[in-house]
Amino acid sequence: MKNNCRYVTLYLYILLLSLYGTVAFAQKSKPDTVKAGIYVTSIHDINFKDKEYTVDFWLWLKYKNKDFDFVNNLEIPQAKSISKSFSTLDSTGHRMYLLMKIQCVMKDSWAINNFPFDKQALRLSIENSQFDKDALVFVPDTVGKQYDPRFTLRGWNIDSLTLKSAVKKYETAFGDESIKPAHTEYSSFKVKINISRDALGLFLKMFLGMYVAFFIALMCFFIHADSIDSRFGLSVGSLFAVIGNKYIIDGSLPDSSSFTLVDMLHGLTLIFILVVIICTAISLQMIKKGKDAKADRLDRRFFLLLLVAYVLLNAFLIIRAGILR
Repeated sequence: MKNNCRYVTLYLYILLLSLYGTVAFAQKSKPDTVKAGIYVTSIHDINFKDKEYTVDFWLWLKYKNKDFDFVNNLEIPQAKSISKSFSTLDSTGHRMYLLMKIQCVMKDSWAINNFPFDKQALRLSIENSQFDKDALVFVPDTVGKQYDPRFTLRGWNIDSLTLKSAVKKYETAFGDESIKPAHTEYSSFKVKINISRDALGLFLKMFLGMYVAFFIALMCFFIHADSIDSRFGLSVGSLFAVIGNKYIIDGSLPDSSSFTLVDMLHGLTLIFILVVIICTAISLQMIKKGKDAKADRLDRRFFLLLLVAYVLLNAFLIIRAGILR
């Protein structure tokens, strides 16, 4: 009986030791938290052609682990260049408080299908290149505002700015042969800024030449059909003006395989000018057959038909782009 009690006591003792070790290991492996906040002061130099923009912001980090060296190990993925103009570290009160002023040139992708009635999402993420997610976890600091609405971005409206923490997965061990399979995960502090463009002024500036060219082409219907040189000259000149306007706009936009609003408006205008040229040819044939009155009626009808159809189709495409953006 005494032996049985001894075995039971020994078993309970081993069980308590294993439970204590499990709890201690769990507590030891719990990652340290880093409270991260941001205040964006300026977004400028948005370059659609090169798919990049510049952002200035204040970044602060609050944590207890003194081994975290964010001054030297701060990682900003997709940043073309990073410039730190100011940093201060306060270690009073058993907590580290790091404040930095940073300027980054960021690479990003643009959604240009509805340009210039477009919305963009500017993304910024921060990681620590020294510690993975098992040692460090970011927690967003959402107290107060996260951007200065007065100087942040001219010509655009900031619809929202959201902060969140996430886990960034890398399918590599960065050369560490002890990690198998080659897979690492790092905590990430993510910032997403949704912006929409003040588009009306830019739209008129970019497309005014195209619309003037089209209405000049419509004036052909008020020139007598026997003035063949004048009618064809105006139409062909308008055609080349629209093509030139499209190449100028495309030169400021990144390459895209999709059919954008810019492509649709220019394509529609080219088709309508082509119809004007076809109508001119038909009227010329009627004049040659002595049907002057009939040719004149045809010109007036085509003028009204093309004008109404062109205005309605343009309005539909522009309103749809504004709704879908």
